[in-house]
This record gives sequence, C-alpha cells and structure tokens, in this order.
Amino acid sequence: MEHALFTLEDPRPIQADAPYTYQLPHPKRIDAVGIGDLVKLIFCPTSKAAKWRAERMWVEVTEINGGRFSGTLANKPFELTGLMPGTKVSFQPWHITDVVFNDEEKDRQLTFPCPTYFDRCIADICVLSENALVQYIYREEPDIGEDGDAYPDSGWRIRGDWRGLSDEEVADREAQYTAIGRVLNQDDSWLHLIDSPVGSAFIRDWENDAFVEAET
Repeated sequence: MEHALFTLEDPRPIQADAPYTYQLPHPKRIDAVGIGDLVKLIFCPTSKAAKWRAERMWVEVTEINGGRFSGTLANKPFELTGLMPGTKVSFQPWHITDVVFNDEEKDRQLTFPCPTYFDRCIADICVLSENALVQYIYREEPDIGEDGDAYPDSGWRIRGDWRGLSDEEVADREAQYTAIGRVLNQDDSWLHLIDSPVGSAFIRDWENDAFVEAET
C-alpha cells in the first residue's frame, strides 16, 4: 500500500521464499485483531536517499472497515524521519507481521505453538546459495558454540550433491555454521529425519529420491 513517504511491504512472498526462517502470525491471530491492538508492519521508504530498505514498526489499530485497517504509528521511526508517532497508517490484514493484543487473556488464548528451526548446523554453501540438493546428512555430538547459546549446535552436518565431483573437489567445498532453517528453505526433503538421534546418517538414493541409512 502506497503513502507519500513510504510503501508497506507484503510479507507473504518473503515467507514463501523462506518458510522455515520467516514466520508470520497464525491466521486466527490476524482475524482476531481489534481496536487498540498493536500490529507490526514493514515500512519501505520511497526516497532513493534512504539508508535502509525497510523499517519494522508498530501501529495501534484505530479503525476496521470491511477488512481494511487504519491505525496510528506507535513508535518513533529511525529512517523515516518524516513520520512521527501518531501518524495515520492504512493497511490490509496481510501486511501484518506480528500482533500484540491489548487483552492479555486473548493473547494467551490465541497463542499457537509453531516449530522453529533456528538451532545450528554445518552445511555446504552450495546447498545454501547454489541450489545444490542435500545428498548426505549425519548427526554428531554438538561441538560448536557455548553453553547458553540462544540457538545451540544441533550436531547436524549437511553435504550437498557431489555427483560428478572428485574427492578433492568435495573436500575443498566451503561450509557454514548456520540455522537449520536456512537449509530447509532450500531443500526440506530430509525434514522427516530431523529428530533422528546423534549417530544417525542418511544418504540420498537418487534413483528413488529418498534418504536411506548410511554409515557415518
């Protein structure tokens, strides 16, 4: 939705591209939004001189009319200096990226557990950014990170498709310590194996496009 100083970004394509790392509110939470509730929107400056592409800010809902929302900006912008708290904003329900209900009991009743995939793994970069499918996964005792890490090492190690490569080329591949969800965003064909215990190993059977147990 366009305004003079900004547009509101539609987060649905972002979520579609990264379903395991970019979460949107449960549809029932959005359906329950009422007057006085806070919603988070993504504001994109229209000025080409803006330093940041987007700024996420809270808006207090003041009006709902036929599925369209209006509200007032609830915090002071950092990038969008032409806006002030209290600025009126019009938006659609699908612009909403987060919700805080004014009624705490309502908030508790409309809380829906959702699996997260932010624990860490080591994955070949070719899987993360070069569209290579996962070929081999194994889970070892976690040995990276420190006690108290918000997202600890899961022990999963992810190797990409090595068909047609020499042993040296496979060994020379770069890898990255990253969120499991980033791997799943690219290839979630092994999601059903994610709770397998330490010591597990699986390799893709390309002919049947399925993972089978393998030696570590």
